[in-house]
Amino acid sequence: MAKAGRQGPRASVWLAGEDRRGGRRGGQPSGLDRERITEVTVRLLDAEGLAGFSMRRLAAELDVTAMSVYWYVDTKDELLELALDAVYGELRRPGPDTGDDWRGQLRTLARENRRLLVRHPWLSRLTGAYLNIGPHSLAFSRDVQGVMRRSGLPTHRLTGAISAVFQFVYGYGTVEGHFLARAADSGLNVDDYFQASMSAVAESPDTADVIRESREIMSARGGDTVGEMLDRDFEFALDLLVAGIEAMVERG
Repeated sequence: MAKAGRQGPRASVWLAGEDRRGGRRGGQPSGLDRERITEVTVRLLDAEGLAGFSMRRLAAELDVTAMSVYWYVDTKDELLELALDAVYGELRRPGPDTGDDWRGQLRTLARENRRLLVRHPWLSRLTGAYLNIGPHSLAFSRDVQGVMRRSGLPTHRLTGAISAVFQFVYGYGTVEGHFLARAADSGLNVDDYFQASMSAVAESPDTADVIRESREIMSARGGDTVGEMLDRDFEFALDLLVAGIEAMVERG
């Protein structure tokens, strides 16, 4: 079975030219449909991650045989593509009636993207592995491009600005999601895990000086909880990026 992202540039469930929603030949073995299979796939990925996911595990959760699942998708890759696009459908998109200018809409899209990466830690692994051309992914891309066009940047600068904002969001959301997952695995809440980690590292003579400086910086930043600290850093970094885009527009 092909590994994620190893199928070639034209290999995608969205380019297959065949709609399997009703099964390969119109049947519905075991009462399944592609939407239900995708929904359960997302639930399993959230609970067990990519490492714990398999077609056999999915079939067991659906209480069917693995061959019943293959009635709707040819490979595990196709199923992961469907799951990837499905979660993009959770994004709250800024509508024209919000009253926000491009800055507010860009912040909304960035915040929503961050929440998605944190809510589904497996998402970051798949985002770069596939073409991301499902309907929900494309809708998000159109929103991002439309908002950035309204910033006033020249067309040849748009992709660079989009990369600056959303590569930052990707990295921030990925690291945040992994940190929260690690805290959960430890059995501690995130604030206790953070304090325990900082204390352990501070006790080492090799890292004590760095931690001492870090504590000073974090104290100046403020925030009583890990969530507050993460939110403050994210919002300030986003402000810097928006200010940078404004400066480039003014520079002409």
